[in-house]
Amino acid sequence: MIDVEQRRQIIDRRAVGDALASLPKGSDLQPAATRILRDALDQGRAEIAARVVAQPGRGRAHAAAYAFLADQIVRLAYDFVTQRLYPNANPTASERIALVGLGGTGRGEMALFSDIDLMMLVPQGRAPWCEQVAEALLYLLWDLKLKVGQSLRTPQEAIALAKSDMTVRTALLEARFLWGDESLSEETRLRFRRDVVAGTAREFVTAKLAERDERHARMGDSRYVVEPNVKDGKGGLRDLHTLYWIGKYIHGVQQPAALVGAGLLTADEYRRFERAERFFWSVRCHLHLAAGRAEERLGFDKQREIAAAMRYSDRPGKSAVERFMQFYFLNAKTVGDLTGLFLAQVDEQMARSGRRFALPTLRSRRPARLGGFILDRGRISIPSDDYFAGDPVRLIELFAVAARERLEIHPAAMRAASRDARLADSVRTDPRANALFLDVLTNRDGPDTVLRWMNEAGVFGRFIPDFGRVVAQMQFDMYHHYTVDEHSIRAIGLLAQIERGELEKDHPLSTRLFDQIASRRTLYVAVLLHDIAKGRGGDHSELGAKIALQLCPRFGLDAGETETVAWLVRHHLLMSNTAFRRDLADPKTIEDFAHIVQSPERLRLLLILTVVDIRAVGPGTWNDWKRSLLQSLFDAGEERLRLGHVEHGRSERVADRQEELARALQWSAATTMAHHRRLPDSYWVAEPPEWLLANARQIADVEDNSPPGTPSVVAEDDRNSGATRISVFAPDRPGLFYRISAALADVGASIVDARIHTTRDGMALDNLLVHDRQGRAYADAKLRKRLASAVADAIAGEPPVLRAIDTRGVDTFRVAPRVLIADKASSRTTVVEVNALDRPALLARLAGTIFAHGHQLHSAHIATYGERAVDVFYVTNGAGKKLVPDEVAALRAALLETVAQPGTARAA
Repeated sequence: MIDVEQRRQIIDRRAVGDALASLPKGSDLQPAATRILRDALDQGRAEIAARVVAQPGRGRAHAAAYAFLADQIVRLAYDFVTQRLYPNANPTASERIALVGLGGTGRGEMALFSDIDLMMLVPQGRAPWCEQVAEALLYLLWDLKLKVGQSLRTPQEAIALAKSDMTVRTALLEARFLWGDESLSEETRLRFRRDVVAGTAREFVTAKLAERDERHARMGDSRYVVEPNVKDGKGGLRDLHTLYWIGKYIHGVQQPAALVGAGLLTADEYRRFERAERFFWSVRCHLHLAAGRAEERLGFDKQREIAAAMRYSDRPGKSAVERFMQFYFLNAKTVGDLTGLFLAQVDEQMARSGRRFALPTLRSRRPARLGGFILDRGRISIPSDDYFAGDPVRLIELFAVAARERLEIHPAAMRAASRDARLADSVRTDPRANALFLDVLTNRDGPDTVLRWMNEAGVFGRFIPDFGRVVAQMQFDMYHHYTVDEHSIRAIGLLAQIERGELEKDHPLSTRLFDQIASRRTLYVAVLLHDIAKGRGGDHSELGAKIALQLCPRFGLDAGETETVAWLVRHHLLMSNTAFRRDLADPKTIEDFAHIVQSPERLRLLLILTVVDIRAVGPGTWNDWKRSLLQSLFDAGEERLRLGHVEHGRSERVADRQEELARALQWSAATTMAHHRRLPDSYWVAEPPEWLLANARQIADVEDNSPPGTPSVVAEDDRNSGATRISVFAPDRPGLFYRISAALADVGASIVDARIHTTRDGMALDNLLVHDRQGRAYADAKLRKRLASAVADAIAGEPPVLRAIDTRGVDTFRVAPRVLIADKASSRTTVVEVNALDRPALLARLAGTIFAHGHQLHSAHIATYGERAVDVFYVTNGAGKKLVPDEVAALRAALLETVAQPGTARAA
């Protein structure tokens, strides 16, 4: 436990004890004691909070200070109970109690609102006096609003539970005597080491690693999630505690610093351990203070506040909060590095004693070629400590051999690689080193695993300094789940999985295309570099393309490959932006896209890069709807590049769709021809064949069985898109889309795409795709019926009044509203793109604003990137023409006002 400075400023136990002792006897004795202790607790917390503010980086000292305060409160409460409430001048041998701290209380490390973990030890027999004291003590602590994890046990019970329950065993491992009868505590400690710990190291280590893996899976299984759990997340405090527990269990160390003497960490590694622990305790104390309660998740709403409290400031290209979170993830990375080294060293020590436990390994066969490296118990190692200094290229070769031979790297080799990582500076331009790095990057079996090892050793960032600049770098938004380096490495791993055919079910097109690409290494390098220029204050795509032109020749790529990589990096967002923000039925969209892509090879490469980029953002970012949009854009782009004339391909597609529908319907020739002529070419291009069939049947049903002009609304599951399709057939009228979108917003549905068609006889045929609040299709038929009814009611009567805009998150995320007008993006309409903070009913409000200005909507395309909404509308004015400059200016101003201010709206 760290020595606590100026203890009496936190709590003067003697003064508080005197105040408790001087309380007069009476019925209000306990409430009076509670008030005295409450005041002492509040004053102590206030003093520690002031220290946290004044000394923001001394986290371990603050944690020790609160543990000291908790110790004193528990001791004072116990003395009050045993001296004033249940005095016992002549206790028997069975009337003894030992108060023992467990968990953070036992370690002497607690944040400001941490629970107090207390075990009350009593002799065998449980004397009534002991139970009275225990109960009174707990009630007094609860009256102080303290959360107390508590148990009343005999030494025998504690030992028996520790043998069968690993959680209890871990708690007893850190047990610390607080107050009462010390001999009971010491008896239990000795019996625990003798009867539980002795001879069970392998069992304990295996259980702790399994527990750690389960905890990591629960918390997201990455140390780079952008809202990390400081205590239990991967790379957080609990991982450091686990190392200490293992060291204490095996070697009986009493302080983390003793791990050096036990041979589990070097002196330098322990310094890194201590720095990371100090930082995480600082963050945790600030987090508790900011939340005013026990809070372990470092959410977006607290990150900016804590960055300021810890005195981070803005720098060019990086905000204070992004600098703070980058340092957070660098420390989480340090914890990961130390964990790997520590556990491998434990494995070595246990192997020498015949108790080795199995660490994960890539090895599936005996290695064929090791070069100058050696094999040590199935892991690649180095023959001497100065092996890398003799030829720094070996730093890169270590990882290349590990990837090629599917070997785990020995801890001695990892330690040496981390120590000598700076030597990579001298071989950046060495052709051998770059060829070896390319071997790692393009390894078909598991490049992401080995690249992570390379990153953890610090070799990756030294060999490629541009990559080093994005290590542990986060973006302060709700869309990106991982840091930039972790995102890029995950994308490379996904690329290898697609190449191996493991993701064919999710990505059949990408899997098929992989065998058709001319240069697989071009694609791997492009995936590595696509985000390498993030955080530099400019367009990361443009800057990244320039970096690619410098790095690719260094890697050994030829001029053609280099040009292609640079193009892919420059345009890596082209396909997703086009698919998710533009009308794919508009010939100009496909023409503009194909004009930029220019070649089928680029199209294939771009599709695969786009897929892994989206998929690597985080859980839930890939869905069937995105797959269908990218498939549609790929097919249209490929056809445009193959045929060379978009209008020719368009007419063929219309004719094919009409013939396919006619075969499915088996209508008379006259009825079929009337249906074909009734709908514009854009409809036949925009809608998939199954929707064309569903729409035709819906139209026929309403016109055969209902009075003329009766609106029809159908809500059906659309399995191909993973959404629910809402199809509306009704007399066209101004503001119809606003009514539909307002109705869906009112019942909690989120529109993800909308295509609006007008028949040549004045009917509206609109197809929308919607998700529920969890981003899924409406599986329940009753809920789909409710959606249809809500839309029908809004069409027939008054649309619902939109609720006031929810402004939660405005202070956390800053999304500057933007309205972009792209007059040349479509040959027939004006394309309006709105970027704004996402909020309920945003689309309906924007549609209402467009309607209020007398304009017509032809399609709407909705994309959401975390807290940022990007809604795109294809619009004409009341005369059916593109908007003129005055109309553009007026609409832009109105839309900006709509997204900037809360309010309500109603259609006229």
